[in-house]
Order: sequence, then structure tokens, then C-alpha cells
Amino acid sequence: MSSKLNWIDEELESLKESGLYNKIRTLSSPQGAWLVVDGKRVLNFCSNNYLGLANHPRLVKAAQEAMDKYGVGPGAVRTIAGTMNLHLELEKRIAKFKRVEDAITFQSGFSANLGTIPALVGKQDVIFSDELNHASIIDGCRLSRAEIARYNHADPASLETVIRENIGNYRRGLIITDGVFSMDGDYPPLDKLADIAENYDLLLMVDDAHGEGVLGEGGRGIVDHFHLHGRVDIEVGTFSKAFGVMGGMVAGKAKIIEWLRQRGRPFLFSSAVTVPDVAATIAAVDVLEESTELVDRLWKNADVFKKEMGNLGFDTGKTMTPITPVMLGDAKLARNFSRRLYEEGVFAMALGFPTVPKGQARIRVMISATHSRDDLEKALGAFAKVGKELGVIS
Repeated sequence: MSSKLNWIDEELESLKESGLYNKIRTLSSPQGAWLVVDGKRVLNFCSNNYLGLANHPRLVKAAQEAMDKYGVGPGAVRTIAGTMNLHLELEKRIAKFKRVEDAITFQSGFSANLGTIPALVGKQDVIFSDELNHASIIDGCRLSRAEIARYNHADPASLETVIRENIGNYRRGLIITDGVFSMDGDYPPLDKLADIAENYDLLLMVDDAHGEGVLGEGGRGIVDHFHLHGRVDIEVGTFSKAFGVMGGMVAGKAKIIEWLRQRGRPFLFSSAVTVPDVAATIAAVDVLEESTELVDRLWKNADVFKKEMGNLGFDTGKTMTPITPVMLGDAKLARNFSRRLYEEGVFAMALGFPTVPKGQARIRVMISATHSRDDLEKALGAFAKVGKELGVIS
């Protein structure tokens, strides 16, 4: 028998022994405050469905009506026969919502980063990247073949030091940061990064996947939060989190967006975003533009939960947003904690290496506008019970 794949068995066993093996659970219900997971009804604290739009009636109706009119799949890439008037309408609406000159859509936020970074910089260039940037940024940087110079997390002084060390060694420079860091729930001092970008004549790019629908006026994101319109060159985002759908986008200066239409490889070589996704995302923009109610409720729920978790004695790290990491350190402890929460009717997954650094395993709690006060109380009770049982709190 061939032994060429034995190494996979060994690696999988190693993951299990170290507590890093992912058991992928299965959902059999719509997204919401409550889910049916592996056949059990549990309170949902895992999803990125911040505003509850993933099964919102208006989004579902918009998707159904669009399918009745256009069908399901686009049938081609955007540059051949895949651009529908719905795509153009969405891009126009996103540009208006984000208060930028133009926008382009991709198949996902991950694809948006993979398409954008290599289109802007190459072998003769340098990328100044926050050390905790998302995997899609890291992969986009690698694909670009540009020099990658990492700076300390959310540290403008470190960024400036790294820039000075590289002056004269590159053709073009690009600063990239997450808008909201998804593992810790914090965000960078983007106003200071913008100052640095302008002082050194560098492009500034922010991946606001977890900031859209959360930060800024009516969920317009971190650029709006800091009132930096026109000073951030590229905003990358996703429709799979607060917007409740699927797809990605890049918003910013018109000439950059036009360049991505010509050289963004996922835009050129992968089929367009599907009809129901586009129509549902337009409906999500409608909801966000009409009222701040869902965003306000999200923050109210987050403030209550984080305050009470602190009162119980849990370490919630350095979060500045509704993302609430419950810091546990040890990966096996985090797995056991997640398992016991599930048994108590609360679905909150453990995250360990390589998603977070070794020794920083955690339960990441994702608060939603759909959680009721009773839901929050149930979750707090489960965390208190399991935390005492496992010796995390006294």
C-alpha cells in the first residue's frame, strides 16, 4: 500500500493531541440568535451576522424576486458576459453608502484582497503591513511579490520607523491594516496612519470587513468613524458579515477602481457574484440607509455583555467593538470550554493556533442585534457556570 499520504495522518493526529483539530459542526436552520447545530437548538454566539440580516425578510424577498427575473448564476466573468445591471446598481449604491468616488464587487472579501494588492504593488515595491492583519491580506501580499515590512500591531510609531528603514528601497509603497481586527475586536488609530501615509506619499488601504455595519454613521465603517473620507485610498470589504449575504467589494478613488476593473484577477478570471447575492446586498444597503436601529441595538447588546463578563471576572482582552474574546490561553482548555458551553445550550467556538498566536486561545463571542436581553442573560449564566467549573473564574 502506498505511504505517500501517511504524513497527513500524522499531522491530523498531532492536531488532535494539541487541541487544535477543528470539528466542523453542521447547521440545519437559518442564521439568527438561535440555531439548530448538530441537531440541537442552541443560542448562537458564533456568527458574523452582526445585524441579523442573513435571514431578514426584505433580503430574502429581494433575492427571490431577482432570481425570478434574472435566474441564479451570472454565467460568465464580469468582462465577458457576466455584468448585469444589478451589479452596476450595487456598485453605485456601495460607493454612495461609503461616501467614495467608486466601487467594484468581487466574489468574496478574501478575493477582493487577493485581487487588489497584487494589482497595486509588485516586485519593486514594499507593503507596510500590520503584524496581525487577516490571512487574506497576508496571502494577497505574498501574491504581489512585493517586499513585506511588518510593523507592530496598531502602532503608528512602529509603522513610521519601518517606513524610514525602507526609504529609497522601493518604487511604490502601500500601508495595509485591518479596520477591525477580528480576533481581538480592536481597531487601529486610522487617523494617525492616514497622517503617516500622506507624510511619506504612500497608498493607504484598510480591510473593513468587521467594521462595515458596525462602526461609523449607520454602519459605514472605520473610515467614516474617523471622518477620513478622501484620505484613505482603498477600502476593502465583505458582504458576508454585517450585510448578511456573500461577496466582496473595494471602494475608493475612481482611478484605482478603474485599474482594478482592468487588472483585478478574480474580477477578470472568476465568474461574477450571483444574482440573489447582489439583489440581497442592495436590500441590505436599503435597510442600513433607512435607520440606525440595528446598529444601535448591536452596540447596546455588546456593552451589556462585555460589562457583565467583566463583572464575572473574565478577561475580554482589548476589544473595542462587539467582538468579545474570552481569553483562556490554553487551546485544550478553550476546546473544553466550548464543548461545555454547547452542552449548556450556548454555541461559542474556541479559536486557537494558527487563527490566533500560540498561547492566546480563546472563545470568541460574536454579539448580534438579534440577541434579546434574555438571550444575553442565558449566555452569561452559561459562561459563569462553565468558567467556575473549569477554574477560569472563582
